[in-house]
Amino acid sequence: MVIFAILTLTIFALLSMSTVQAHRRLSDNAVNSVSDYYAADCRAEQILAQLRNGETPVPGRDGIYNYSVPISDSQVLAVEVSVDGDRYSILRWQAVSSIDWQADESLKVWNGETTAEH
Repeated sequence: MVIFAILTLTIFALLSMSTVQAHRRLSDNAVNSVSDYYAADCRAEQILAQLRNGETPVPGRDGIYNYSVPISDSQVLAVEVSVDGDRYSILRWQAVSSIDWQADESLKVWNGETTAEH
């Protein structure tokens, strides 16, 4: 009975350690994601400040400027602003995926039609 209790407690301890490590990796990834987003946000704000000062660090047309700042390998911060003299309006400030989406066609899905083969 004592051996069973020790074995059970050891297994629970190992499971607890595994859970702690998984939570630590998750929180580290979350910290990095937030840090990367705010670094990109800061760079986008710098570009916006240049536009408001009359500089043109990015090409634009009819007072509307589109630019994107990389957040990570798979995300960019897409920005669209309208600048008219000293007035400006943010039309878009959005984190978007920079990876092309590919549909998975490998799974055969019933399309609602029946076949005459029975």
